[in-house]
Amino acid sequence: MKPQQLLPLFVLLASPAFAAIRWYQVDETFVGDSFLDGFEHEDFEDPTHGRVNYVDECTALEKNLTYVSKDTLIMRADYTTVLDPNGPGRDTVRISSKKQYGYSIMILDVRHMPTGCGTWPAFWTNSNNNTWPTGGEIDIIEGVNDEGPNASVLHTSQDHACTQSDSSMDDRGVLVSEKCTSSVGDGAGCRVNHDTDKSYGPELNAVGGGWYAMERTSQFVNVWFWARDDENVPDEVKDAATLKDSQKVNPDAWGQPQANFVSSNTCDLDAAIKPQNIIINLTL
Repeated sequence: MKPQQLLPLFVLLASPAFAAIRWYQVDETFVGDSFLDGFEHEDFEDPTHGRVNYVDECTALEKNLTYVSKDTLIMRADYTTVLDPNGPGRDTVRISSKKQYGYSIMILDVRHMPTGCGTWPAFWTNSNNNTWPTGGEIDIIEGVNDEGPNASVLHTSQDHACTQSDSSMDDRGVLVSEKCTSSVGDGAGCRVNHDTDKSYGPELNAVGGGWYAMERTSQFVNVWFWARDDENVPDEVKDAATLKDSQKVNPDAWGQPQANFVSSNTCDLDAAIKPQNIIINLTL
């Protein structure tokens, strides 16, 4: 594992203003230390069974695993401790939003992503139900080791069977698995690989990071990515942290998304995906 386990970022949350024509206006913005107001550290056993020890906020700040400045949040794993092969895992951080969100747009600015063998950084939403995946899960950033590109994945429960198909999706990514319905031991979900290696890991870091956005409505879930050196980044995405509350966001102008999960007679998204918490974590 490389020592620079850094994940600086900010998030903008927007709520629908005029849903019929896909206008949104700014609802909440988290930049720097405001993350500590809007998110809480979770210090339970890793439900994804990584070899890690999630620590609480006080411990994360004391050990410099969480660090905030005016415009930056850094999350990282301990990289100096020599572990006992038979002992507990490495100290790391997982944060979850205090609120849940329904139909919305979320924008994340990532400047640097954890890299190296064994790393598994993620930005995702989950209904926080104790019986996974009841209430659904949307993975906006997911990958392991240094293997790009990024994957965006949708998980639904057995109670809400869901499949996706290339013929109904309008996106730039590659649909790798069609079955969204997931369960313990069968949790691949419907996965879309992004069309650029710059969307994940070392390739992302080499260009200074980028922006991820997710839009959720009753009819679809869209995920976009723009690298830092992309000349086509929408101004309202690039300048999201400085948008006024009265300003409106129109994703119709953002172009084709990397992933487009659609509601249909084989996938009732409105029933399958309940209000979600935002989760950012690094497991190993």
